[in-house]
Amino acid sequence: MAMTMNGEVQLAATREAVWAKLNDPEVLKVCIPGCEELEKTEDNGFRAVAKMKVGPVSARFKGKVMLSDLDPPNGYKISGEGEGGVAGFAKGGATVALTEKDGGTLLSYNVEAQIGGKLAQLGQRLINGAAKKLADEFFANFGKAVQG
Repeated sequence: MAMTMNGEVQLAATREAVWAKLNDPEVLKVCIPGCEELEKTEDNGFRAVAKMKVGPVSARFKGKVMLSDLDPPNGYKISGEGEGGVAGFAKGGATVALTEKDGGTLLSYNVEAQIGGKLAQLGQRLINGAAKKLADEFFANFGKAVQG
């Protein structure tokens, strides 16, 4: 099943500060809902473990994330895949763009993902709702982290 999502969030910080936090594994670990482990790898990426619950399906996803098209402090492309055992898998990517706006930074994102396994059987509405909730939670946490 394919899924797309996009949005933007206004952050009260400079682009340079937002960029630094977007590349800091300690900050990201705290901001990503359900994240248990996040460590930087030597190849512009991260190894991650996150526990998620979508409807009746609960799983621990292990995966890797790669950053590409790095254009500091304007944005990057992030792509990854995760394996959740019987719950299924998820893979996809997002483009993240940072622009100066109203004395702060506007972060825009565009996500495309595919999911399979038990998760895909839950239905598009439930999956989209869960994805939006996770994104909202991440950006609320990230907004607090950026503002110190």
